[in-house]
Amino acid sequence: MRELGDTIMKVAVVGATGLVGTKMLQVLAERNFPVTEIVPVASEKSVGKEVSFKGTTYKVVSMEDGIAAQPAVAIFSAGGGTSLEWAPRFAAAGIRVIDNSSAWRMDPTKKLVVPEVNADVLTKDDFIIANPNCSTIQMVVALQPLHRKYTIKRVVVSTYQSVTGTGKKAVDQLFNERKGVSGEMAYKYPIDLNVIPQIDVFLDNGYTKEEMKMVNETNKIMQDDSIRVTATTVRIPVVGGHSESVNIEFANDFDVNEVKEILANAPGIIVQDDLANQVYPMPLWAHEKDEVFVGRIRRDETQPNTLNMWIVSDNLRKGAATNAVQIAEYLLAKGLL
Repeated sequence: MRELGDTIMKVAVVGATGLVGTKMLQVLAERNFPVTEIVPVASEKSVGKEVSFKGTTYKVVSMEDGIAAQPAVAIFSAGGGTSLEWAPRFAAAGIRVIDNSSAWRMDPTKKLVVPEVNADVLTKDDFIIANPNCSTIQMVVALQPLHRKYTIKRVVVSTYQSVTGTGKKAVDQLFNERKGVSGEMAYKYPIDLNVIPQIDVFLDNGYTKEEMKMVNETNKIMQDDSIRVTATTVRIPVVGGHSESVNIEFANDFDVNEVKEILANAPGIIVQDDLANQVYPMPLWAHEKDEVFVGRIRRDETQPNTLNMWIVSDNLRKGAATNAVQIAEYLLAKGLL
């Protein structure tokens, strides 16, 4: 078993050839995580392919070889089934796993972490750490500092989510439709010049799985089951990131200028709220950025203690890769890698 404190920082990226896995390699390089060697891991059909990291080429290896390489940390983005099967095997070998799938998020024995919100829950005993859903991550980054000050009672969120959240097949569908080219369909319906009010499967209560993820994950991350959340999640034909219209009811009243100041001073947030110059968050500006952008901050005039705001973030970065790398950075800073 690898001993904590080893100076060699091997990092495995499981699902290295996928859309999020590729972004994880990019973010590791851009944030200068102290990688001495990348161990790219993927399915058997991708073994032997090459990926590049900081000018060095690495061959993709199998799951077994990924464990044998004894990385300090393995960042998974290979789907829930793969994570359920392989994350425990990596963990049993003393390798810390940060998993981007939904497999472990609601497991009561696993931590669900957004570093700006609840990194302090992590301990030396956590060997499988869950990365939350993309739409949940950006929302709780903005909610947490306001909850601390005013106490959130209820959140109503409607999302406008990028096709990149579905994967390469969906991106290809969008651009094929733009070019008038037929091709494989990621969605049942066209996505260009359309919006699809369904993300993931419908559940018995009429909500989609994505919508219920936002409900349950928000309560777990913020460690407060009293916060009531209701969500409608929608796919739109953009690639730069997810947008969210969020209505928040607080237990206590607030001053809008103070809200803006709290958000501007909170970690990981950039406030874009200059109405005179039509400055507000958009996927166009959030693309390839690590921050969560918040704007259109205003009082809901229909009921007391209620706020409206607009939240945008790059779902492949802060919504997936960046958040996972930030967890690894926290573990390293605390001497857990």
